[in-house]
Amino acid sequence: MNAINRRNFLKQSTGAAGALPVLLNAATAPSTRAAAAQAPGPNSQIRVGLIGAGSMGRGDLDCFLGNADVACPVLCDIDDAMLAQGAALCARRGRPKPDTVKDFRRVLERKDVDAVIVATPDHWHALPTVLACQAGKDVYVEKPLALTIDEGHAMVEAARRHRRVVQMGSQWRSARHIQEAAEIVKSGQLGKVSLARGWAWLDWLPDIGRPADSAPPAGVDYDLWLGPAPRRPFNRNRFHFNFRWFWDYAGGLMTDWGVHLINMLLMGMSRDWPRTVCSSGGTYVQTDMRETPDSQIALYEFPDYMLVWEHKSGLAAGLHGRPWGVSWSGTEGTILLNDAGYELVIEKKRATLEPRKAPAAGDPRPPHVRNFLDCIKSRRTPALDVELAHHVSTVAHLGNIAFRSGATIAWDPQTRRIPNHAAADRLVGVAYRAPWKLPYAERSESGA
Repeated sequence: MNAINRRNFLKQSTGAAGALPVLLNAATAPSTRAAAAQAPGPNSQIRVGLIGAGSMGRGDLDCFLGNADVACPVLCDIDDAMLAQGAALCARRGRPKPDTVKDFRRVLERKDVDAVIVATPDHWHALPTVLACQAGKDVYVEKPLALTIDEGHAMVEAARRHRRVVQMGSQWRSARHIQEAAEIVKSGQLGKVSLARGWAWLDWLPDIGRPADSAPPAGVDYDLWLGPAPRRPFNRNRFHFNFRWFWDYAGGLMTDWGVHLINMLLMGMSRDWPRTVCSSGGTYVQTDMRETPDSQIALYEFPDYMLVWEHKSGLAAGLHGRPWGVSWSGTEGTILLNDAGYELVIEKKRATLEPRKAPAAGDPRPPHVRNFLDCIKSRRTPALDVELAHHVSTVAHLGNIAFRSGATIAWDPQTRRIPNHAAADRLVGVAYRAPWKLPYAERSESGA
């Protein structure tokens, strides 16, 4: 990966420095409904509050502030250092100094906030999104949609009940070369597609070592950072960027890179659910304290094709010479796609299908953000709507659940259950540390 791509990835996937404090039981949240702002008109300014001011959040906010119709009246984070950096970003953009708060519900109570960016660690995606919908705010939430499948369902339910625009921040959905390649696949020009494959082979992810537990940094409320996650001693490897390697807060490379690339693959396929999923892997390269695998392969059986995801650390180039990519293989041809563009390789010479190459068309994040902003004004469905985001994220989660359970799991989308493995089924659900509770997350025996 060259320096530009490495820098872009760090900007795109570094989690927020801290999830957000909730000082009261989430059951009190309906009081925020009174603060619901009226949807901005076509020519109105959109006032955005940032929840999670770490590297990912600041990258998102910088992109939002590239639009003249966006203002940022408030920043929220539990880390004073991140709040200071967020305020500095607004100053560099020539914008007024925003208010800063540590409790995200103080953002939701404000009448001068129309929408929020949720750029926290994964275990804090669901609750701010659900309560923001209840408060009448639209939401741009980073990928993966949630830490668990049932959290994602709660987010869909909240968005639909409260008629909110919710977009997931997997910006590749708005990349023109990916859209074009996916349309070729969907059109049937490749013939019968039986195999879709995605990979991320990354040589630049460092060994994080085994530092001792310590006191949290000054200006950080670590208990509030943990929020609904289990109580653990503070360790710098469980904080900031490295939180993603621990099951309490994230799903490793499967939900970090996998959600991006599985999203691309599913753009070319139908909206089916996988019937079965199996996965193998382990920590074969790093020797540190991470819990998620540094090397993993997941195999998904869809009704009429197979999907393979694989990731590993410690190799400079992946399949076909790129550190990441996807491919669709059909009876008439194959498309290979990565950050440079896509290539259509013909298996049979046909007058209607010719080999072709198309380059990538610039940074997809600005059009992805602009799509969200336009949908706030029009009330149309965004490019990566919460329901679609839930589908993509669930596929990734099922790969991790199969890995963690060591079983080939079946998935019943009607009941939202894994009927053939009780331990795996428990990983679908929501287990919050008291007193945290997530509205709309309950499951009956039928999955309703």
